[in-house]
Amino acid sequence: MSRLFPVLLASSILADGSAQAAAEPVAARPIVAAAAVAETAAKPRYGSFGLELRLMDRSVKPGDSFFDYALGTWLRDYPIPSDKTGAGYNFQLPDEIELQVRKLVEDAAANPRSDIDRKVGDAYAAFTDTAAIDRQGLAPLQPWLAKIDAVGNKADLVRLMAQPGYASPVNIGIAYDQDQPTRYAVAAGQAGLGLPGRDYYLLKEAKYVAFRDAYRAYITKIGELAGLSDPAGRASRIIELETRLAQDFWTPERRRDPVATHNVMTLAQLDKLAPEFNWAETLASVGLGSAKTVDVAETTAVAAAGKRIGDVPLSTWKEFLTFRFINSNAQYLPTAFDQANFQFFQKTLRDVPQQRARWKRGLDFLDGSLGEAVGQVYVAQYWPPRTTQLATELVEDIRSAYGDKIRAADWMDAATKAAALEKLAGFDPRVGHPVKWIDYSGFKVSRTDPLTNAMAAQQFGWDLALARFPKPVDRALWELTPQTVNAYYNPMMNQITVPAAILQPPFFDANADPAVNYAETGATTIGHELGHGFDDQGRQYDAQGRLRDWWSAETGTKYKIKADKLAAQFDQYEPIPGVHIKGRLTLGENLADLGGLEAAYAAYRLYVSRHGEPPVIDGFTGDQRFFLAYAQAWQGKRREGATRAQLLTDPHSPERYRVDGIVRNFDPWYKAFNVQPGDKLYLPPAERVRVW
Repeated sequence: MSRLFPVLLASSILADGSAQAAAEPVAARPIVAAAAVAETAAKPRYGSFGLELRLMDRSVKPGDSFFDYALGTWLRDYPIPSDKTGAGYNFQLPDEIELQVRKLVEDAAANPRSDIDRKVGDAYAAFTDTAAIDRQGLAPLQPWLAKIDAVGNKADLVRLMAQPGYASPVNIGIAYDQDQPTRYAVAAGQAGLGLPGRDYYLLKEAKYVAFRDAYRAYITKIGELAGLSDPAGRASRIIELETRLAQDFWTPERRRDPVATHNVMTLAQLDKLAPEFNWAETLASVGLGSAKTVDVAETTAVAAAGKRIGDVPLSTWKEFLTFRFINSNAQYLPTAFDQANFQFFQKTLRDVPQQRARWKRGLDFLDGSLGEAVGQVYVAQYWPPRTTQLATELVEDIRSAYGDKIRAADWMDAATKAAALEKLAGFDPRVGHPVKWIDYSGFKVSRTDPLTNAMAAQQFGWDLALARFPKPVDRALWELTPQTVNAYYNPMMNQITVPAAILQPPFFDANADPAVNYAETGATTIGHELGHGFDDQGRQYDAQGRLRDWWSAETGTKYKIKADKLAAQFDQYEPIPGVHIKGRLTLGENLADLGGLEAAYAAYRLYVSRHGEPPVIDGFTGDQRFFLAYAQAWQGKRREGATRAQLLTDPHSPERYRVDGIVRNFDPWYKAFNVQPGDKLYLPPAERVRVW
């Protein structure tokens, strides 16, 4: 996913206890145990050429559902684990990584060879020792709640909400300057809500009424556990406040507009927009007193939040802050808090029946606090340098294919083509791991108090961002750890970043058939991330990462017609009865999927032109293997509650539609599987969207 507004705050843990997602979720087929990697025979890890053909359902016509054809047996027979929101590569490959990282962390804890080993071991021990957490009770919580209790007026309130670790209706942070990305800027915009998104507060259907009733009961329960006065009344007041905020918050679709969310304002203009935030004083309180301007994202939401600061009683805001602090830190508190948080956010909202193992969640905490310290050890143990070379070669193949596509695009005028090729040439691919690592020497760790460690992580991240703020942007910084199964594109840096963890089977296997690697690593990772540079958001940033319109009016109009057509297609898909995919919300990811597939297939055909037409293997031609690999790379299924949250808030379409909704627009797929009129996925040629 493009990080179009990457505010550099401390790494955080979401209210539901899961790690803050940074980028692109991915999905593919089952994995094997890490021990299998030790096998050195020159054969792929999966099947005879890199795919698990036993996962297919050949009774399904490819043209009726290519997803079911490629994965139907897996979809039917593979259960969703009881502690997960879904199944597939997005869930299973991280399990393999977790086992590897767990051993590294526990070795560091048992035999620390450095100060950073001790910090990692102590932070992990503090999180996983639930007996000690229960014995301490609410004592670790009291100093943080005391800061809320001490708030005596609205100015105090706003200053506290700006501090790391405390909730606020408006986030203030440090981001890349969208007009001059070689420097940093102060940024502000609407913050998160207690429920997954604004729709959960506003939709009238019985399902959402039940969610709100359960949320009310949960807030009440937290108040009872914490010994707070009038817990039921608090719950009503907090929900009323959050609902008022939700009414004025921008929709996820609207927030995707990089022009609408780029509004540089002076402090005088900010004081006119939302005077209740006391901007000069508030910025100074968090170390940003030198800032002369702030880039405001959702202007009307910020203004409305200011009005709520003014017209909602101070006592209600303090109740809001108290609940949100306890809720956000429930996993560091006694078991009853952790269980209540799980019951609502995972079981009620996402239909997950069982809590994840504590050690796994401990690794999530390390990833968000000491992530690069763990990553440095992970890379030394598990990253073969040759993979960097092979993956870099594949990046260049995909870049070359995109270049050919751009030059051949008859809908682009010469000037826009030239600017697009300049941007393509300037893409900066980073593969594997950072070239320099974060220095954690200033991060203090408690061996007994995970809440203290969580707050220290928030403060450490903020201090790190503050130290960078006056300096030129450091292009070597990473937004993901190497042990993260993910990838991302940053339009203001014009960079794609592909961590070590994702460059392994099934996504990348040096011994697999080239068709598999070109489809899986080429299309779903590298081609997809490069494609974000030209999706409906990323295309608005130039070769230097500046937000400006570098397209001619005519070419821009032609592009918009393509994008609108793809959005309309996805609007029609209804994964849950009554809940459609939001074509505008998912447009960037869908464009990147389609563009990535187009470029990766072109790169594969260039490979074939150099090496000759590949043989038929297990009954499949090279082109058929390419498309099967693409489909199996998106293996995945989710619980209904998790799918609902995804459809309402997530810019990624469910996995089925990242296959069926994409291939039906691609002419070579029709030829490879002889898809004909009458097949369910068939689109007449005039209705197919061709990005390139």
